[in-house]
Amino acid sequence: MSDVFDSAENIALSWVDDHEQDLSNWHQTIWNYAEPAWREYKSVEWYVATLRQHGFEVEEGSAGMPTAFSATWSNGDGPTLLTYAEYDAVPGNGQAATTERKSRDGVSEFAPGHTDPHSALGISTLAGLLATKAAMEAENISGTLRYTGEPAEKMHGSKVVHGLRGYYDNVDAIISFHPFYMLPLCNTVRWDTQCGAYYSKVYTFVCDEPESWQLTNIDSPIPASHSAARAPGANVALMNMYMSSKVMQDNMLPAHGGWSLSEALFTNGQATADNLPQRFAQIQYSWRCPTIEMAEHVLNVLDRNAEHAAAIAHSRVVSTWVARSRPGITNHVLAETLYRQLERVGAPKYGSEAVNIARELQQSLGLLPMENPILPECEQLIEPQEAERRLREHMPAWQTNWTSDDYVEMTHYAPTVRFYVSRAALAPVEGGKAYPAWVMNALGGIPATIDPTIITTGKTVALTMLDLLRSPQKLAAARAEFDTRRAANPIEPLLPRDFEPPIGLPWPAYVSDPHDQTGRWVPDMNV
Repeated sequence: MSDVFDSAENIALSWVDDHEQDLSNWHQTIWNYAEPAWREYKSVEWYVATLRQHGFEVEEGSAGMPTAFSATWSNGDGPTLLTYAEYDAVPGNGQAATTERKSRDGVSEFAPGHTDPHSALGISTLAGLLATKAAMEAENISGTLRYTGEPAEKMHGSKVVHGLRGYYDNVDAIISFHPFYMLPLCNTVRWDTQCGAYYSKVYTFVCDEPESWQLTNIDSPIPASHSAARAPGANVALMNMYMSSKVMQDNMLPAHGGWSLSEALFTNGQATADNLPQRFAQIQYSWRCPTIEMAEHVLNVLDRNAEHAAAIAHSRVVSTWVARSRPGITNHVLAETLYRQLERVGAPKYGSEAVNIARELQQSLGLLPMENPILPECEQLIEPQEAERRLREHMPAWQTNWTSDDYVEMTHYAPTVRFYVSRAALAPVEGGKAYPAWVMNALGGIPATIDPTIITTGKTVALTMLDLLRSPQKLAAARAEFDTRRAANPIEPLLPRDFEPPIGLPWPAYVSDPHDQTGRWVPDMNV
C-alpha cells in the first residue's frame, strides 16, 4: 500500500494489522466447525457471541431461521451500511489443511468441509466491519453498521428470506464479497454482468394407500400381502422423476447461456430394504439460468414430470420451494468506489511459506514443483471493465447475467457492490490435468495461503465503508442509479412475503457418536 491514508483510514488499517493473528484463529474456528446448510449451530453461536463482545446488538434466529442473525451498531444519525457473513460447509469435502489428501482428524471422508471457502468469506467481512467500527469510534464518524448472518448460501437459503422480511430495507449500501473462484473475477469488482436466476425445489413423493393398488388380497390381514402385486410406491416415483428429468434435460432449454440443472436425493431415514412399498421419497432440484423466463421453463418441465411420476407409482407429490432468486442489478457508482479502495490496498501477496506449501502440494500429486507455483492472477488486480470484457468473450450478446449466487436478492433492495479477492490457487501445469478438488479445499484452510485473503478483504471493506460514510454525494449517486435501474426492469420477489424457510426438511447433519470416533451422517430430524 503506497497511498496516503487519513487518520480514520489508518486506524482501520491498523486494527486489521493488529488483529491479524486473531483473525487467523477465528477463521480456523469456523473452518473446522464445517457445518452444512441450515445446520450451522456452532458457527452462528460463535458469530453472535463475538459480535456482542464487540458492542453489537444481535438478533438471533432472524427471519425465523435458527442459524441466521442480524447485528446492528450505531454511532448516531448517518448512513446505514450492510455487509454479511456466510458459514455453511459442503457435505463430502472434509479435507484437512494439509498438503496431502486426508480427512480432518476425527471425522470421516464424507464429513462436510469449506470449499469456497465461506469460512474466509465471513471472517473477511467481519474484519472490515470491526475495523470500520474502531475508526468510527475514534474519529466520531456517525452512521450505522449492520451485519447479517446468512446460512445455507449453497442453496440460496437465507438472503431471499431476509429480503422478504425487510432486513435489507432502509440500507444505503450493501457490500458483497466472495473469495475468488473463477477467472477473470480475481481481485476485482463485478461491473455489468451480475449473477442470474436460481431456483431450487424439493419434490416429495408419498404413497398414502399402498393397499388400494390394483391387485390386492382382501383375505390378507396386512395391507400388502406377500402374495399380492405390491404398489410401486414412492421410490418408484422418485426414480421415474430422476430418469425422466435426466432424459429430458436436453429438451428443457437450448444448449447455450451457461444454464445448469443438478439434483440431490434425500435419505430421510428410509434406508431399509423391507418388503413393503416405500411410503415417501424426496429429491431436490436446483437450476441456474441467465433469465427468469428460462428458469420458469425448466420449472414447468420438472413440475409435469413430478406429477406423472407420482401417478405412475400410485403416489402423490408435494413440492417445497427452497429458493427462487432474481437476476442481479449492477451499481457502477459503488463498483467504482470499492475498486479504488482495493487498488489502494493492493492484491494479496503470498510469502515464502505459502509458496513452499504450494510446491509441496504439487509434489504430493507427483508433479515437478514449479519455481512460482501460485497462479499469477492471484497477486494481480484487474480493472472491472477489463474483467467484464473478458467475461463477455464467453457469452452471447443477448445474455446479461451469468452463473448464480444469492447476493442477487440484495441488489433488489439497496445499492449493492459485488467484489472478489484472490484465494491462493495453483498455477496450471502445461499439458496437465486439472488439480483435484481437495487441493483448493486444503489451500482454503492453511493459514499461510488463506490469511492474505482475509487481510486484503478486511482492509478493502473498511476503507470502502469509511469512504461511503463520509461521502453523502456518492451514496446519493448510488441510490439514484439504483432507482433508475430498478425502474427500467422492475421484478417483484418470486416468493410470497410470508414464505417460510425450509428448515424442517431433512437436511443432513454431521454428528459425532462416542462409540464411533469417526463420526457418521444422520438425517437431522430434531429441528
